[in-house]
Amino acid sequence: MTDPTARNRLAGEASPYLRQHADNPVDWQPWDDDALAAARERDVPIFLSVGYSACHWCHVMEEESFEDDAVAAVLNEEFVPVKVDREERPDLDRVYQTVCQLVNGRGGWPLSAWLTPEGKPFYVGTYFPRDGRQGMPGFLEVCRNIANSWGDPGQRSDMKRRAEQWTDAARDEIESSGTDAPSDAAGATGPPENGADATTGSDDAGGPSADVLSDAVTAALRSADREYGGFGRSGPKFPQSGRVDLLLRAYARSGREEPLETAVETLDAMADGGLYDQVGGGFHRYCTDREWVVPHFEKMLYDNAELARSYLDAHRLLDRPKYALVARETLAFVDRELSHPDGGFYGTLGADSGEGEGQFYVWTPDGVADALAAAGLDDGDTVDMVCDRFGVDDAGNFEGGTTVLTRSTPVAELAETYDRTVDDTRERLMAARTALYDHREANRERPPRDEKVLAGWNGLAISAFAAGARTLDPGLADRGADALGFVRDRLWDGDRLSRRYIEHEGSADVKGIGYLEDYAYLGRGALNLYGVTGDVDHLGFALDLARVVADAFYDADDGTVYSTPADAEDLVVRPQEPTDASTPSSLGVATRLLLDLDVFAPDEGFEAVARDVVATHADAVTAAPLERRSRAAISRASSSPRGPRPRRRLRGGSTASASTRRRRCGAAAAHATGSRRRTRVGTSPARRRPTTSRRRWSGPPGSSRRRARCRPGDGEPGSVTALPGGGHPGV
Repeated sequence: MTDPTARNRLAGEASPYLRQHADNPVDWQPWDDDALAAARERDVPIFLSVGYSACHWCHVMEEESFEDDAVAAVLNEEFVPVKVDREERPDLDRVYQTVCQLVNGRGGWPLSAWLTPEGKPFYVGTYFPRDGRQGMPGFLEVCRNIANSWGDPGQRSDMKRRAEQWTDAARDEIESSGTDAPSDAAGATGPPENGADATTGSDDAGGPSADVLSDAVTAALRSADREYGGFGRSGPKFPQSGRVDLLLRAYARSGREEPLETAVETLDAMADGGLYDQVGGGFHRYCTDREWVVPHFEKMLYDNAELARSYLDAHRLLDRPKYALVARETLAFVDRELSHPDGGFYGTLGADSGEGEGQFYVWTPDGVADALAAAGLDDGDTVDMVCDRFGVDDAGNFEGGTTVLTRSTPVAELAETYDRTVDDTRERLMAARTALYDHREANRERPPRDEKVLAGWNGLAISAFAAGARTLDPGLADRGADALGFVRDRLWDGDRLSRRYIEHEGSADVKGIGYLEDYAYLGRGALNLYGVTGDVDHLGFALDLARVVADAFYDADDGTVYSTPADAEDLVVRPQEPTDASTPSSLGVATRLLLDLDVFAPDEGFEAVARDVVATHADAVTAAPLERRSRAAISRASSSPRGPRPRRRLRGGSTASASTRRRRCGAAAAHATGSRRRTRVGTSPARRRPTTSRRRWSGPPGSSRRRARCRPGDGEPGSVTALPGGGHPGV
């Protein structure tokens, strides 16, 4: 019988990311029974590569290594190479990212993991160059060394022992509700400021104490960059909308100015800098520098959904039209560029287009002049005014003398400089932005779009449009309802959700079980839509989703809600998502959803499940409230009449602290696989530092502020475990 794994099988997959690798000489396999059986039958390790279509460094590693015949020969002969789209399989990504972060102190994409035939990891990293450089081991060398070590019985025994240790550590980290949570990437978390013992910091009701939110706010303020906005005092800078929301709520509750000032500084920095597309609206993934100038150019549905809600919240609280405009433009971008014709929302826009990364978005003075001339706006000093407004000059702030647009000069200052009224200046800039947008659309190659429709991410977008309906225009609810209807029609069978929908080769392709984030985010979106429309059909769907959460994801013995249903594939670890990252903790969102829906269905037992979950994780929330702010925020709402619960040992895991687990992994990782050199896997090349701390470049003529590149494989901060309204934006 012909071995089905003796060829590249990705051409039969619908995922755009997997199809991108279908022509590689590597015999890539999807993660399925055939691939896993082949590894056991051949008694060879699995090489697991996890990424997504908009990931820039995933493409770099493909070009350097996976298109190389010598690399392919080693992977095909010595391993079963498996490629996974992390957007389709967040459970796999969660498990092996956790190991990478425990071992290396960081994670990200592409994720590279070597597994035993049983799926247990013994070597992990992120991006590898083909050949070693700047202290990084070369991918080809690593593969050869691992293959040689696997062929040696003594070394194989060591590798299997390490795999058991790392799997146990991941199980403790993911399945445990332990108290010593890993510290935030920005140094923002730690024990409560009041010195309370993390194991006794719960209130008598069995949930986190009333001081938890205060501790989370303190940690967020401690991590804030008060000079440039955001969190952390170096690049990369991620949006972290959850922290902004936390600070706004703290101000609304207490009237303290410091949380408000910090939130406003962050919102202004993101909206004025390169993170925000100053021409077309919408936010990029993150910025590579402290000053929010140069972004990583992919655009994600979930980022834009969460950030739109943050700006809407800030506008409702502060009545600032600027924030309303940013939110409207962001929703307009989502509707215009991420919409399926029948109502659902696509997942991402890539970073690369045309001649390279970001080329769709950057400008030169000549490019601005050409765009304005094409629109008949090159009269007088308009070109200079536009370049001054957005920081465009000959030196540039990006590669090749190009400029990422930022709001470098205030409108009032421009009006004074060019001897015009503020209103006239604003009108000229508005017309100029439309001209830049039209020119960009007509003359540049658009970034590729991943047209997967993911249930959970659509839920986040539905919530954003519901918030827009409440704040800006009631008609925005219709767009959210269209998306909800699309997901219900394509991904809900009346009993369970599927993960994703995509149209491939002329037919619809539905794949994957729904994960907790799909049920929680979509249920929250349906409930939010009910809140602004009063349509009980939306409420009924939210209740249907909540019933599945309680029936299939909740484990009464462990007192928690896992990320996968009980009847899902049995991985080496059953993942859960207790921490907030670029998206809110699915565990936290699901818990709050159950509490909110209990009012409508008191006989369903939703409240009892939610209280059980909060009691189980109370110590962990108290120890690291900032990482678990989604659950910290519901502590008061979930006060239980029952007495305090004992600390649990979940699903065979120990109660070892996270720091202890990291030490164990680090000790195991010190044994370099197949080599006497102790080379740290996943160590990335040194970042090029920004050469100036201002948005406007003031260096010598002819020089350029080169991009402060993010390290390949950079992960999410704080994740150690984890429109209608016009086609053209305003000014």
